Amino acid sequence: MSDYKDRLTALRAELKSRNLDGFVVPLTDEHMSEYVGAYAGRLAFMTGFTGSAGNGVVLQDKAAVFIDGRYTIQAAAELDPALFEHHLFNKYPLLKWTTDNLPKGARLGYDPELATVGWEKDALKACARKGVELVAVDSNPVDAVWADQPEAPLAPAVPHDSKYAGVDARDKRAKVAETLREEGADAAVVTMLDSVAWAFNIRGKDVMNTPVTHAFAILNADESATLFINEAKVTSELKQHLGNSVQVEPREAFYETLAKFGAEGKAVLVDPATNNAKVFKTLRDAGAKLVEGADPCILPKAIKNSTEQQGARDCHIRDGAAVSEFLHWLSNEAPKGTVDELTAVAKLWECRESHGGLKDKSFDTISGAGPNAALPHYRVSKKTNRPLKMDEIYLVDSGGQYLDGTTDITRTVIVGTPTAEMKDRFTRVLKGHIALSTVRFPEGTPGMALDAMARRPLWAIGCDYDHGTGHGVGSFLAVHEGPQRIAKYSSDIWLEPGMILSNEPGYYKEGEYGIRIENLILVKKVDEPTEREIFEFENLTWAPIDRNLIEPSLLDDVELKWLNDYHAKVFELVSPHVDDATREWLQVQTAPIMVM
Repeated sequence: MSDYKDRLTALRAELKSRNLDGFVVPLTDEHMSEYVGAYAGRLAFMTGFTGSAGNGVVLQDKAAVFIDGRYTIQAAAELDPALFEHHLFNKYPLLKWTTDNLPKGARLGYDPELATVGWEKDALKACARKGVELVAVDSNPVDAVWADQPEAPLAPAVPHDSKYAGVDARDKRAKVAETLREEGADAAVVTMLDSVAWAFNIRGKDVMNTPVTHAFAILNADESATLFINEAKVTSELKQHLGNSVQVEPREAFYETLAKFGAEGKAVLVDPATNNAKVFKTLRDAGAKLVEGADPCILPKAIKNSTEQQGARDCHIRDGAAVSEFLHWLSNEAPKGTVDELTAVAKLWECRESHGGLKDKSFDTISGAGPNAALPHYRVSKKTNRPLKMDEIYLVDSGGQYLDGTTDITRTVIVGTPTAEMKDRFTRVLKGHIALSTVRFPEGTPGMALDAMARRPLWAIGCDYDHGTGHGVGSFLAVHEGPQRIAKYSSDIWLEPGMILSNEPGYYKEGEYGIRIENLILVKKVDEPTEREIFEFENLTWAPIDRNLIEPSLLDDVELKWLNDYHAKVFELVSPHVDDATREWLQVQTAPIMVM
């Protein structure tokens, strides 16, 4: 099957053989992951859409992909309009489109391992209103037509040393066990890959750019645990690391064990947001008592201990040195016309590798020149690769996975001379970035309460951006980590000391240019005594902000002081770790900006 038309034809034949009129194709795996292994890339295989967020539906006579605003342009470029419609999920949701296009009595299939129980409930209601039957499949029909589907990876799971983790895994599971006892649960089902990695202090190479291993876990109220993992991944070193309180079982035994819980009458903590629907069905059918609540690892994983906090500070200095060397190189080479998006990606990786402790990227680098920078989650390829041209903006969003932390930084630079509009928009993005960097807020504040501060300078002239302002970040784990975030539509999770988030307002002018300024920030208590418990952000990311794109007259005294203080700190922390030529360049780039 050489093209997507052939793949659709094959899938429709497979669905017909199963008496199905349609099938939902989500972009996730059985762990509800954002980034998935190649074996789980079913949406990209069926449609060609390679964004990191989206879902699809294939019916017998039509198909559609549902995306958010970040991927509007990308979807139009990657999807064949003769084969696929594409819609914004919040304007024409998947379930509405699907039930609008299925006749009464139709059968819609879905894979319960690739759906949350919440989605399943919503789908049942939506289908019932239109007389459509929702059918859970025993095996995924996309896999049946994917002849060269990659095998699930078998890289060894490796211990994550306590000198980086900060807390022994047994102590982590003891805290989880205490939570379970308070909730009246005998055990918790943990299926998110980064939660499993955190609970056992293990890492792996099963997902590109995220150091996790494919495994399920059950954490018990008596502090024991079971890790369900392919035996090929288990080394003697791992067994010794896990210790006697952890039982290791084959991955295939996971659902069988859940079924036994029901027969034993156990109360099991399950998370509707992260455990897949098959977990719920297996436990419910077996007669287990379901205690619904958040994955007990999510919040303690998000609140970094003192070792993890220091690791984040340390790795960001090395990362800042690498980014500074890259930006210096770029300032010399880009005006010559010899740099394109792929060349820049390779050079940035070379710079990072030279500073030690680097294990991987934290995500695929977004390297966008000119109009490509207007795509917030653009992914460069040989087909889309574009040279950096004079008087155009270049945006690079990248990060590294280090043993002591995870980084994520975006810098936007001008090659040549910016227009007045470019400087205006860049400076407004910078004003929003500074507003969030300097805000103080009381205990009990969710990220949603802070989001408008970063957008206000753009809102003032009728502009905005279609992505969140900040996401949580792991410690040598997922670059997108919950539950905390800063966005218009956020959860009610309070921001707490120890949480790491991104600060990344932006502006995007379709077909012309894009702007984003991103640093990582750490929630901390303010130093001085206050009437209430007050928190603020400590900046973690250190690299110069392009002064050629700043319009100083738009900055007030407080903003200008922040920028000059930030640049002074960049030079102080980064200059000892770069070569002489970069140090000289950095001294100029971080010199105080004065308003005439």
